[in-house]
Amino acid sequence: MQYTHLGRSGLQVSRLALGTMNFGDATDEATSFKIMDAAVDAGINLFDTADVYGGPQSPDMKRGYGLSEEIIGRWLAQAGGRRDQVVVATKLYQPMGLGPNDKYLSAYKIRRAAEASLRRLRTDHIDLYQMHHIDRSTPWEEIWQAMEQLVREGKITYVGSSNFAGWQIATAQSAAASRHFMGLVSEQSLYNLTARTIELEAIPALRHYGIGLLPWSPLGGGLLGGVLQKIEGGRRTSPRMRETIERYRTQLEAYEKLCAEIDEQPADVALAWLLHNPVLTATVIGPRTVDQLTRNLRAPDAVLSEDTLRRLDEIWPGPGGEAPEAYAW
Repeated sequence: MQYTHLGRSGLQVSRLALGTMNFGDATDEATSFKIMDAAVDAGINLFDTADVYGGPQSPDMKRGYGLSEEIIGRWLAQAGGRRDQVVVATKLYQPMGLGPNDKYLSAYKIRRAAEASLRRLRTDHIDLYQMHHIDRSTPWEEIWQAMEQLVREGKITYVGSSNFAGWQIATAQSAAASRHFMGLVSEQSLYNLTARTIELEAIPALRHYGIGLLPWSPLGGGLLGGVLQKIEGGRRTSPRMRETIERYRTQLEAYEKLCAEIDEQPADVALAWLLHNPVLTATVIGPRTVDQLTRNLRAPDAVLSEDTLRRLDEIWPGPGGEAPEAYAW
């Protein structure tokens, strides 16, 4: 496994991060344990979760939310020394109850959410505490004050964001700098060959501030994992997926043909393309089975030539570069 710094921090993390959104939902606890065992054995040391993961991400469903953290917590407690083997990352923002203060990023919510996640994870500290979305109604002075307090208490070590726009990243860092606080070290964004909007402004902002990118949905919801091959092999798909496949069929055919030409699996190519970006720290994979995890482990070692990268850009064009040159002189 390859390792790199989490953004500009001194923390070393694996180039693949284990995403655990499926734990407790599509993946049962026993299988989740096996996946975590296999991940550590393979050298993956960054585990990513969120307080809402584990089922329908809505508190009125009364099922599942918090379960992913609980499963990780039970796994961490199973044997001595496990906690020191992994960098635990979780998130807050989404509703964890039906009360008016059970969501978003008020100082009140941040304190309560962190303490609840610590209980579910059965640990005394969270290594990377991530804001799952921007809160447009809470001032940064309040957010950073709450995060600073958690750092002072030893309950969190680093702070990250998720789904932030470029200007929001800049605003957050400006406010943190005025408080002599480190601010963000990572940002989780939707990024893959089919979704390249963040190349316009978010990626330039991350590069400028030394914030590591952690892409989620690196395989485009399965589109980039050889979906046409799987259908030809008898794999069933949902009506929604079939509709998406037809929308992208021409590109998918060209993509899978290119992967065959260079003798690489489509999923490996999609992940390797992401890892080629110097702003990227690690890509978040979300295996539902040990076999899926195993198949993704080769991606960091896959080498894509300049010609292959050029052809991928032709098949899956981005927004035209970075702003403003993407749309102006």
